[in-house]
Amino acid sequence: MMSLPAVVDEMVDQLKVQVYANRSALGRAAGLDCAAHMRSLLDKQEHVRMIFAAAPSQNEFLETLVGEKDLDWSRVTVFHMDEYIGLHEQAPQRFGQFLKERLFDKVHPGKVHLIQSSNIPEEESRRYGELVAEAKIDIVCMGIGENGHIAFNDPPVADFNDPAWMKTVELDEVCRQQQVNDGCFGSIELVPSHALTLTIPALMSGKRLFCMVPGVTKKEAVKRTLRDDISTSCPSTILRKHGDCTLYTDVAAYGEGEP
Repeated sequence: MMSLPAVVDEMVDQLKVQVYANRSALGRAAGLDCAAHMRSLLDKQEHVRMIFAAAPSQNEFLETLVGEKDLDWSRVTVFHMDEYIGLHEQAPQRFGQFLKERLFDKVHPGKVHLIQSSNIPEEESRRYGELVAEAKIDIVCMGIGENGHIAFNDPPVADFNDPAWMKTVELDEVCRQQQVNDGCFGSIELVPSHALTLTIPALMSGKRLFCMVPGVTKKEAVKRTLRDDISTSCPSTILRKHGDCTLYTDVAAYGEGEP
C-alpha cells in the first residue's frame, strides 16, 4: 500500500516539514521514506548505524518499518536515545523493552546496543557514549516532546554544545506529566525523576534525521519548533539547523493554516 501525500510541504530554515491528514498516514510515509533510505545506504555501504526513540508517537512508524520485509537488518546496528533510571529490568515502560517488543525482536538487527541504566550512571554514560561515537550515525529516528525536548534533553538541561554524548538528567515536570498523558504511567509520582539521555550534539551528528510528531498534544511543541527563535527554551528548534532532517507531523499537531 502506497503512502498518502502530504497536505502541506514546506521548508523552515533547513528543516523539511511534511504534514499529513492523520497519524497513520504520517507514520506510514515516514516509515516508507526511512526504509527507502536504508536500502539506498545498504546498497552503498556494508553497515548502517541507527538511533531510535521509544514513545507511542513512534508506533505507526515502527509498524511500517517492520512491514518492509526486504530490509537486511543483519547489517544494521541499533541504539536507543534514552532510558529511565530506577525501573526494574523488565518494566514495560523501559525504552529498551519498548523497542525490543515493537522492533528489535521482530527484525533482528545485527547488533543491538541497549542502555544499561542499572549501571552506575556516570560509567554507563561513558560506555554508551563511546559506543555511539565510535563511528558515524547514519539515521536518527526521533520525536519531539510536549516541552520541545529531543530525547530527554528538557529545556532546563538542554545544551546545544554539550561536550558529552550521554549524560544523566533530571526530568522536568512537563516531561514527566507527558509520560502519564501517553498512558505509560498511572500518575506522575510513578514516573522516574532521572534518566540517561544522548545529548543534542549526539543526536545532531546523525547524517539523516526522521522526526515523527503526531497528535493534538504536540500542537504547541510543533508551533514552537517551527516559529520560535532557536534556543534551548525549546530544544527541538535546533532541528532547523540540521542539513537533512524531515519533520513528519499531522493536521492535529500542525493546526489549521499557519501553526
